[in-house]
Amino acid sequence: MTAIAACRTCGTEPLENARFCHVCGSPVEDSDTRAEYKQVTVLFADVVHSMEIAAAVGPERLREIMKQLVERCAAVVKRYGGTVDKFTGDGIMAVFGAPIALEDHGSRACLAALEIQTETERLAVEIDHRDHITVQLRIGLNSGQVIAGEIGAGPLGYTAIGEQVGMAQRMESVAPPGGVMLSESTARLVDGAVLLGDPEMVRIKGAEQPVLARRLVSIGGRQSRRRGESPLVGRTWELSSIAGILNETINGAGCVVGVAGPAGIGKSRLVREAAKIADCRAVPVFGTNCESHASDIPFHVIARLLRAVMGVEDLDAAAARTQVRERFSNAEREDLLLLDDLLGIRDAAVTLPDIAPDARRRRLTALINGAALAQSTAGVYVVEDAQWIDEVSESMLVDFLAVIPQTRSLVLITYRPDYRGALSRIAGAPIVALRPLSDAHTTMLTAQLLGTDSSVAGLATTIAERASGNPFFVEEMVRDLAERDVLQGDLGTYRLRCDVGDVDVPATLQAAISARIDRLGSSAKRTLNAAAVIGSRFDTDLLSSLVDDSDVATLI
Repeated sequence: MTAIAACRTCGTEPLENARFCHVCGSPVEDSDTRAEYKQVTVLFADVVHSMEIAAAVGPERLREIMKQLVERCAAVVKRYGGTVDKFTGDGIMAVFGAPIALEDHGSRACLAALEIQTETERLAVEIDHRDHITVQLRIGLNSGQVIAGEIGAGPLGYTAIGEQVGMAQRMESVAPPGGVMLSESTARLVDGAVLLGDPEMVRIKGAEQPVLARRLVSIGGRQSRRRGESPLVGRTWELSSIAGILNETINGAGCVVGVAGPAGIGKSRLVREAAKIADCRAVPVFGTNCESHASDIPFHVIARLLRAVMGVEDLDAAAARTQVRERFSNAEREDLLLLDDLLGIRDAAVTLPDIAPDARRRRLTALINGAALAQSTAGVYVVEDAQWIDEVSESMLVDFLAVIPQTRSLVLITYRPDYRGALSRIAGAPIVALRPLSDAHTTMLTAQLLGTDSSVAGLATTIAERASGNPFFVEEMVRDLAERDVLQGDLGTYRLRCDVGDVDVPATLQAAISARIDRLGSSAKRTLNAAAVIGSRFDTDLLSSLVDDSDVATLI
């Protein structure tokens, strides 16, 4: 994340609310720009045939319609962590990933875009009933680097500018009414997490040649497609430990295992390898993942996990209720109604028991734990990214885990090092902490992905150095070079097409790194900015000459 300087004398970004530059002492209160580079996804939404609608209903009614529409759109954008940049007269522009960086800004923007269309359809029914007109939106998304920040010293406010903003607007212009169109850059970010239409070559204003675009169809419409998964390197001890615990689990000694490590270090990959071992031993695996945009939705994670365990994910509500009753044939009717409600399969015509929240939770816990204790077969249960779990699910899951040692169950919970929640403090639960790969293992992984052609030998060393032991970083750098046709061939047999003086950090990694930086305190951020100016190697004296009260320990 590179800051654009506000001090016109020395080029240093001023401290928050500072009147003078902390480096050269020059006044900064008249600086007209404080902004920074951000990896974002930009959303443009525009009303179809807005001029015809204006002519049909008149200015006063048009204002009422646009007010309702913008308020609904803004609420959706806010729900998914985005920022409404501006009202464009007949639509909105929103940014995901600024001012606070989001590593999943592409996915959040897609979720918001589809929900905005749903809200628009609901509003359109009301408008059609009253005004006899059709209201539809076109939405376009584009991802990339922009300059985001305050523009001017007056009330112009926070905004994002750059080429990527214009491309998002172009995507909106070619979207079908009621549809969402993604640029190639956004499609790359979310491929595998969403269902996209076939690639289309579309003509947009300002481009001589047609550009690639994809229509967004739905979220999670298919399994994530793994792009030639790399070989597992440097995790022999960790995988052997989990395999040994699985053996004990099958023999009746249930266990909860925490898998901790920073983003991209290989937590999910380790879980997938453990799942393969379980599958070979005919042990079923059930799992769910926590999502950053759903961390404030009560029961979100626990409901998804229980739906997976009970096999009702793909059933309609009636069929799901039937299956639940077969599974809990001896349960009381009121408890089953509470469970239906938790799973989201309740019959709306049936009134829920009037039970206090604490009592409801105790009864559900007793029901689930009783079923777990009665289960005679082994099972593996996975909860990924627990740092984003909602508070209610976390609390209920702790209650459920209390009986795991008495069952034939292995529970794997992955989380990042900054997570300090209850799931990281389960009594008696071993923690497998994943560290960066060694230099030798990083080089081995890079070489296996690139191949043995002489043209990629130097590139392998460069990528290994840049990745700093993070296997996901290695994979994404190689994938990015292949997608830009810098590398030719297939995974493991690449050839370098041209000389590469520098390996760019792909957008997926820039967003992940920026999100970590934005979570730092102000002193750590100032230290990081100063260190970045110096370079990758420096000593304490040199750093102290640029910034007072440096916070190196946090960064390390």
